[in-house]
Amino acid sequence: GGEHTITYPILQALAAKHGPVGLVHVDAHTDTADTALGEKIYHGTPFRRCVEEGLLDCGRVVQIGIRGSSYEPDPYKYCREQGFRVVPAEECWMKSLEPLMREVRAQMGDKPVYISFDIDGLDPAYAPGTGTPEIAGLTPAQGLEIIRGCKGLNIVGCDLVEVAPMYDVSGNTALLGANLLFEMLCVLPGVKTL
Repeated sequence: GGEHTITYPILQALAAKHGPVGLVHVDAHTDTADTALGEKIYHGTPFRRCVEEGLLDCGRVVQIGIRGSSYEPDPYKYCREQGFRVVPAEECWMKSLEPLMREVRAQMGDKPVYISFDIDGLDPAYAPGTGTPEIAGLTPAQGLEIIRGCKGLNIVGCDLVEVAPMYDVSGNTALLGANLLFEMLCVLPGVKTL
C-alpha cells in the first residue's frame, strides 16, 4: 500500500535491527533522485536517502524492470556508482526471468534481504492503476518469477507500493497487487508451500 516513500522508514527500522540489508527492487524507476518537486523525501527519492543513511548493502541491491524517460543522458549512473545491479526492462523482454533470479539469489547470499515491488514495474496494460505508468514493462508472469525466485532468501520484509485503484475501473491492478503480495508472503522464511 501507499507510495514508495513508505519504504524509507521501513528500511530505517530493519537496518536498526539487522544492519544494512540487500534489496530486490522491482520498479519502472530507480527512485534515487536527490530531490523531486523540490522535496528530499518523495516517492522518487527513497533509495537515495537509504544509501545516504547506510541502510542498504549496496553490493546486494538489484533493480529490475527499470525504464522510461529521463532528464539525464545516463539515468542509471548514480545507481551503478553505488554498486547496484540495474536490470532495465528491455533486458527482460520476451524471456523468462528464472535465470536472472538464480543470479540474484547468489548475489544476495544468506544475509537479510528486503523486497520492494512498485506496481509500475509491470506494464500498464496489466496494471494501469498507478500514478506514474511507463510503457514496455514486465508481465505479471515475470513478476511472479521474480517473487518466487526470492524463495530461500533471508527475507526480512517486503512491500508492494503505488497501487492507485481509482485509476483502474476494471479492478485488475488491485487484483494483481493482492496476488503479488500473497506470493511475497509465500516466500517468507519458514513458510511451507506445496
